Parts: sequence; C-alpha cells; structure tokens
Amino acid sequence: MMSQWWLQIRAVIRLEMKKTFFAKRGWWVYALAFAPAALFLAHSLDTMRDRDRRQALAAAHPVAREALESIGPGMTRDQVVARVGEPYAQRTMRFRRVESTLYFYTDGESDFSFSFLDDRLVRSGRKDRPNLAQETVRFAGVFQFFYLRLAIFFGCVGIFMNLFRGEMLDKSLHFYLLAPIRREVLLVGKYLAGLSATVVIFTTSTALQIWAMLWQFDSRVVGDYLHGPGWGHIASYLGVTALACLGYGSVFLAAGLLVRNPIIPAATILLWEAANPFLSAALKKISVIFYLQSLCPVVAPPSQDMPPWAVLLLSSAEPTPAVLAVTGLVVVTLIILVLASLRARRLEINYGTD
Repeated sequence: MMSQWWLQIRAVIRLEMKKTFFAKRGWWVYALAFAPAALFLAHSLDTMRDRDRRQALAAAHPVAREALESIGPGMTRDQVVARVGEPYAQRTMRFRRVESTLYFYTDGESDFSFSFLDDRLVRSGRKDRPNLAQETVRFAGVFQFFYLRLAIFFGCVGIFMNLFRGEMLDKSLHFYLLAPIRREVLLVGKYLAGLSATVVIFTTSTALQIWAMLWQFDSRVVGDYLHGPGWGHIASYLGVTALACLGYGSVFLAAGLLVRNPIIPAATILLWEAANPFLSAALKKISVIFYLQSLCPVVAPPSQDMPPWAVLLLSSAEPTPAVLAVTGLVVVTLIILVLASLRARRLEINYGTD
C-alpha cells in the first residue's frame, strides 16, 4: 500500500511541477524572489565603480591617510593645503556674509571632506569603503527583514494557495478528485511539488545574493571569509530559506483549502509576523519568523531609520537552539498538513460558488 501511495505522490508531483514553475499567476514570484539579488549586484557594481574613482583621484592627487587624519578643527585653509595639498574638488557657497567651503580628498580607500566657514575648519567627515563585516551585517538585515518576511512569505502565498484554490478557479480540480487516489496522497503530492518549486527558486536567489554581495571584494578577502565562517554562513542561510518555504508553505496550503479569499489569512499572518519584534518573549515563540531568525548566523540590528520610540518597544528573547528550532518547525508543519488532510477528505467542489 505504501509503495502504491508513493507512486501516486510521484505522479502528482510530476503533474504539478510544470504548472507550479510556469503558472500564469506566478510570474511575479520570480520577480519578488530575485529582486534582492539584483539589488546586491547593483550595490557591488556601484561600490566597485566608486573604488575605481577613488583610486584614480588618489593617483592624480596623492595624499597620505596619516596626513588627512591629522587635520583638526580650527585650522585655516592655507594650513590644510600646506599639509595635504590641493583638494581634488571643492565647493563654495555663500550665505549672506558667511562663506562656506568644502574641500574633498581621498587616499584611494576613503573619502575625506573638510568644511570651512570663512577661513576656519569647523567640521570634517570621512566615508570609508564598506568592508566585508559591514556587508555581512547589511545582508543579514535584508535577509531577515525583507527576504524572509516579505519575499518568501508572499512567494509561498502565491504558490501554495494556488495549489488547490488555483485549480478551483480554473475549474480543473475535479479531475484529481475523480481519480482513484486518496485525498491525503493528493495533498502530500501537491505540497511536495510546491515545496520543491519554492526551495529551488528561493535558495537559488539566496545563493545569488551572497555571490553578488561578495563580488565587490578581491579573491583574498573572499577566500579568508570562506575559509573562516563563510561556508557555515552560506549553509545556514540556505537552510533557513528552505525551512521558511517548509513552514510558510504548509500554512498557506491549509489556508487555500479552508478559505476562499487568500487575502484575509495572508494579511493576518503578515501582521503577526511583522509585529514579532515588539511582542513579549512568550508571544514571540508563536510565530515562524522567530525560529527562522534563531537559525540565522548573523544578528540583524534594528534599522537606523527606526524612530527612537519604536526602538524602545523592541523586546528580546533568547534564541531557540538550532535543534529545537528545526524540530519545532518540522513538527508544526506536520500538524498543519494532518489538519489540512482532514479538510481535504471532506472537500467538495461547486464551481458555481467557488
């Protein structure tokens, strides 16, 4: 009996894979999934262009970093020029009787700016090239606050809710229900097809994001990172991506069986997951995102644009150990699938109302 069920599951997966990967309603899932990879690639290209610009300017206007770092408030423009030479660019603005002048320098690695009021230095600024440590923190923020909460979330909404609801809208689900196959077997086959599609799509995007992030650095820096924590970080991010598809997929497959309008459950779950940082430690654990973040290798800090009152509302909870987090997500997924299979047994089709 088990072998027959497995053959039927494989048959359902084969039938569903093409529809899942090339669904007319699912093209936006690819755009949502690969948008972060495009953004990281654009950021790397911009960083590399900026690096070439700095090196070219440093070659035309050579200046030592030590000399630039020795510039202090109160110095005159003549004193600054005597110590570090003429700037590669300057900007002058006049406000009534006060003249403000900006001098720009670079040592090839960092940009320095010196602001003068009349003839006195009042402020200096420095902009360094992003290093790998900063980029990994930025990647963690994008991954945890955008990719998990929005891209994978809505991607699973689009794919898993359409496994049954889409067939109802296309008036084709009755072909499955008239076939000599148990409803539970049909549900498992559809779920595995959706899981395979989302895991392939979103883990591919995760890998491309990491590659795009690392592209701006030279091979020595990348090699040191990979021989250090790099491969562990990559494996963790890919695993978290797959677990997100596993957990969210089961939720939205069940929602597609239980409700006619997918917007209501999707919006409710989205609001709950988005509110997770502000919930108490006990309530945090009643969500998928808490366990996924516990498995992420780098902790993403709060956004710098977040208002101070929102930062004060943030609450912390001890991350769940990896074994418990993975086990908990798998157990919850199995429970949801069992409940969904009970609903599938009583599923009746009335295209006039659906």
